[in-house]
Amino acid sequence: MGGGLRELSGYLAALGGWVAALAAAALPQWRQSSYAGDAIITAVGLHEGLWMSCAAQSTGQVQCRLHDSLLSLDVHIQTSRALMVISLLLGFFGIIVSVVGMKCTKVGEEDPVTKSRIAVAGGVLFVLSGKAAPAIALLMQKTF
Repeated sequence: MGGGLRELSGYLAALGGWVAALAAAALPQWRQSSYAGDAIITAVGLHEGLWMSCAAQSTGQVQCRLHDSLLSLDVHIQTSRALMVISLLLGFFGIIVSVVGMKCTKVGEEDPVTKSRIAVAGGVLFVLSGKAAPAIALLMQKTF
């Protein structure tokens, strides 16, 4: 397997991880619970996320609302939100820097040493982006 193909497959894997992190940050299913009243008709499923809370009734109706105030949230949720944003920003910059440093692009072809250093810098940004995930998981274990 050539260097360019290996580089492209690593880039696509990192891009897929970044898209998955973006989806995880946006979805409200970080904590799920349910409540069933005296009858099954009144069953309610509760979903809480970093950005909103949702209630799904057994009739199929779903109601979501954004968190009212940043200051009213628990410290662990505020920290998790900040780490997710930092992780997504680092991943976004990693996407851009890695494209510039890849062998299959024409940008900076005259100096291959600098181009390879740019590719390494993009990889480092991806690794730093991924390092925030275990910290978020530890914080959320304390919260939920």
